Amino acid sequence: MNALSLTVSDGIAIITIDLPNEPVNKFSASVIAEFDAMLTQIEGNGAVKAAVLISGKPDVFIAGADIDAFLEFKSAADAEAASASGHRMMSRLEKSRVPVVAAIHGACLGAGLEMSLACAYRIATDHPKTVLALPETQLGLIPGAGGTQRLPKVIGLQAALDMILTAKNVRAKKALQSGLIDELVHPAILRDIAIQRAKALAAGSLRGHNRKKPGALASLLEGNPLGRAIVFRQARKMTLKKTRGSYPALPAAIDAVEAGYRGTAALGYATEARLFGEMAATAASRELIFLFFATTSLKKDSGVTGASPAALPVTQIGVLGTGFMGAGIAAIAAMQGIPVRFKDMKHEQVGRGLAAVRAVLQERLTKKQISRQQFDDQLSLVSGTIEYTGFGNVPLVIEAVFEDLAVKHQVLAEIEKVLPRTAIFASNTSTIPIAQVAEGAPYPENVIGMHFFSPVQKMPLLEVIVTPRTAPEVIATTVAVGRKLGKTVIVVNDAPGFYVNRILAPYINEAGRMLDEGVAIEAIDRAMLDYGFPVGPITLLDEVGLDIAGKSGAILSKAFGDRLKPSASLGQVLASGRLGRKSKKGFYLYDEAGKKGGVDESVYALLPTGARRTALSADEMRHRCPLAMVNEAVRCLEENIIRSPRDGDIGAVFGIGFPPFRGGPFRCIDFVGAAEIVRQLEAMNVKHPGRFVPSALLVSMAREGKRFYPATGKPV
Repeated sequence: MNALSLTVSDGIAIITIDLPNEPVNKFSASVIAEFDAMLTQIEGNGAVKAAVLISGKPDVFIAGADIDAFLEFKSAADAEAASASGHRMMSRLEKSRVPVVAAIHGACLGAGLEMSLACAYRIATDHPKTVLALPETQLGLIPGAGGTQRLPKVIGLQAALDMILTAKNVRAKKALQSGLIDELVHPAILRDIAIQRAKALAAGSLRGHNRKKPGALASLLEGNPLGRAIVFRQARKMTLKKTRGSYPALPAAIDAVEAGYRGTAALGYATEARLFGEMAATAASRELIFLFFATTSLKKDSGVTGASPAALPVTQIGVLGTGFMGAGIAAIAAMQGIPVRFKDMKHEQVGRGLAAVRAVLQERLTKKQISRQQFDDQLSLVSGTIEYTGFGNVPLVIEAVFEDLAVKHQVLAEIEKVLPRTAIFASNTSTIPIAQVAEGAPYPENVIGMHFFSPVQKMPLLEVIVTPRTAPEVIATTVAVGRKLGKTVIVVNDAPGFYVNRILAPYINEAGRMLDEGVAIEAIDRAMLDYGFPVGPITLLDEVGLDIAGKSGAILSKAFGDRLKPSASLGQVLASGRLGRKSKKGFYLYDEAGKKGGVDESVYALLPTGARRTALSADEMRHRCPLAMVNEAVRCLEENIIRSPRDGDIGAVFGIGFPPFRGGPFRCIDFVGAAEIVRQLEAMNVKHPGRFVPSALLVSMAREGKRFYPATGKPV
């Protein structure tokens, strides 16, 4: 089935890309072959003077390469050959006697942007869904269809490096300012203007690429070999500092860009193809591609096992509690165009909540992620009250009040008198079992948990917690609402700590016990940063709040005994009144603005070993904390807290920052081998009895040589 169609009128060929039976357009070997054949056809037609490339999809231009095809690479050489094939087609497009105008509406990503860079002229629509990006480094790869070579020539070296290394989306207006596109138009006239520009190109009255003139400093740095050497050196330094060497695609991308400046064009493209091949064969790329497939499959999962009921329509929500979490929830709902009824006990609390919502939206406006009109529209969607007026038709209410079961029961009793019979009551709790919340409900089948992570507007994960009594349509509806709020959603069965906090506890506890043993604070944090976590565990305690960590730790210790008992150090520091960043006093120093400084040396006097420090190898630290987490994750699967290894890996990566390049706890076990993980746990349990006993499921898998995922084919 053809992805491309062609019409010719008045000397202009209109090439429409519309991949059959797919929601988005993407490149594959067959699509590239079609483009080659299409170019041959239009170049051989003397009546065709220019062409327009446009998408037949509603809000997508070209979303990039077909990631499924990457699974077919058997070696680095296979991936290198695929990149070289893309180069040949893009080069042919760039040098064609028929100039091509790229008419871009919607997502223009990866190979889609690389194709646009090879076109003679680029027009994009002024629309929120029009974004341009080279996201390959998020998959552990580098641009492989000429992006590292063409992009710097179009927008400048520093801007290109930033775009490639961060994989960030560039919105249409900024793309115009940088020279990434030549023109910005309303979606309604995209096709007509593209045809006009194609005619002008054919007539020689238009030259493409309205490149932005570089500033004086950029010209000084980018215009000569010495200046460029400084740019590349700084890029490598910053990349190493940020990734600690865990993501080889980033330095490889820098190498590919630099090759384009150091030698011939042929050398630059050959280097890009070679490095693309090498990156495709790395373990980091394999795990990042797994996460891509895992999140894609999760988007199609209703959260209900077996036949899934249709989600109920939710056109507005209520939020009870206008504190930090409640305000964050209200803000992300408004961002998605969902009206919110915001309720608290006092006018001052409601006012502070509305101000907090405004601050979240203001940050987006300041960063130019939304327009002033969008800011005003989103803010107008949130209304506040101290009564229950306006809740009579609300289909879903999210409770975000104080973490006290009696308070939650009181709020539930009050709101149930007002809500429709079918309304869903979702509790945003991180510690209290949902079954206990539901005990106070006349309709417990309508009660569910929505565990958001802080800060709500930045953390991607949402745990939806279900009890045996939760109705299937309530689960499906809540999952759908969570996705509408922009979250990655996993469904978790009700239990103390749910999933994410439960597997975080042994990780944090091991770090705390290292403090008990006299290990330096910064040494523990540094070891976990080197393992790949975004922040160290002691820093995380300060960020979360020692009081919150202490309360959660007490609940888990009561439920699971000494295995999840918090460290003495945490208890003693908390007892001293230190709460972490929010009190500007914790394990680290904080200035008046809350900015973190170095370790607060005075905290050592509160620890069991006092000022005496004990050396512990970084290798042992890098084993103890992650092993405790991985083992607990398997226990959660064994106890049916999570439904699948996929959900467990997604929850760990998106909820607590388990290193993405390791894929998640279950992918990590498959990579190392269950038998080896069991051996390491048993060895650690000899040193620390009771805390590292391998889970029964893990022992069984080790004995039978089993894996959590298939060894070949799609990872999920």
